[in-house]
Amino acid sequence: MSLPEGWSWPLRCSNCGRDYPQAGLPYRCPVCGGHYELARPLRYSPEVGLGLERYRSSFPLPPDVPLYSLGEGRTPLLADEIDGRRIYLKCEYLNPTGSFKDRGSVVMVSALAAAGISEAIEDSSGNAGASFAAYAARAGIRAKVFVPDYASGPKRAQIEAYGAEVVRILGPRSETSRAVLRATEAGAVYASHTYLPHGLAGMATLAFELVEALGKAPGTLLMPVGQGTLLLGAFQGFQALLQAGLIREMPRLIGVQARACAPLWAVHTAGMAGLGWIREGQTLAEGIRILTPLRGDAVLAAVEGSGGGFEAVEEDEITEGLRALGRRGFFVEPTSAVVWPALLRRLPDLPDPVVVVLTGSGFKTGKLE
Repeated sequence: MSLPEGWSWPLRCSNCGRDYPQAGLPYRCPVCGGHYELARPLRYSPEVGLGLERYRSSFPLPPDVPLYSLGEGRTPLLADEIDGRRIYLKCEYLNPTGSFKDRGSVVMVSALAAAGISEAIEDSSGNAGASFAAYAARAGIRAKVFVPDYASGPKRAQIEAYGAEVVRILGPRSETSRAVLRATEAGAVYASHTYLPHGLAGMATLAFELVEALGKAPGTLLMPVGQGTLLLGAFQGFQALLQAGLIREMPRLIGVQARACAPLWAVHTAGMAGLGWIREGQTLAEGIRILTPLRGDAVLAAVEGSGGGFEAVEEDEITEGLRALGRRGFFVEPTSAVVWPALLRRLPDLPDPVVVVLTGSGFKTGKLE
């Protein structure tokens, strides 16, 4: 498969402003090393179709190329009550591979296929790797996934079940990122859910679905944040809805991090000086153990521009969040559970309707602590 004649990727370098190359699918600008971003705002223009196929015109993909879907999206939005307040829980852990990452993977892998890529590598603490492996299998692309050695056994087994090769890397999550970059320098195609911006358009569909289900914008949207791609994609989705005149204001965005590794919370709280007391500490919330988010500035700007903020939660709070959500019928992984203590702490000051995103399945870890 190759790009249609005359079609160009609607992406540009965030540093030098150059357009995305026509050949291949580089993960960053080959001229200056900057990362790519979407070159124009997303637009909300739903069509007839199933799942995310409805939003096909919002994706940075050539026309008439296949969307290698596994039935992602349209996850349940369930109401609950806390202290007399109605809240909503968006069950992203019920996507095909058990996490929200599927919204981005369907777009990114379809872009790989459109560019004629037959094999690619990715790095992940587990969820993104499993999602990439599944969609790569769907598209007939050979996948290799680098994971930190501490990644849970069920996540590694899931990646292997899709036929991908798993490369385990000792050390913190950042060492896994360095290992995949070395492989990329040796010539591998890096299908990065962080560097490549294609998946952000897929993440924007979270905003589309919430407004369609509620009939209005949430007052507050609260979710776990590591790299922050879901939050940033949702922010761009709400911008598209504002532009379309379907909502009148941006929801307040609340990002939640584990206190053991909370760089965005630290910068939001204390400015750049806050990074001086942040470490890549061990945490139950392995999916958000990210010390240097690639698009951190953009995530901070989105949160602050919405009037929102960040919360950092302790390990014992994560464990209690797991138990509390389980007692309400939601079996999620520890990364998802960070939202619960943050919700209880902030709820009195949050505008309605309040939506909490549950990002990953408890079957990814198989235990409560």
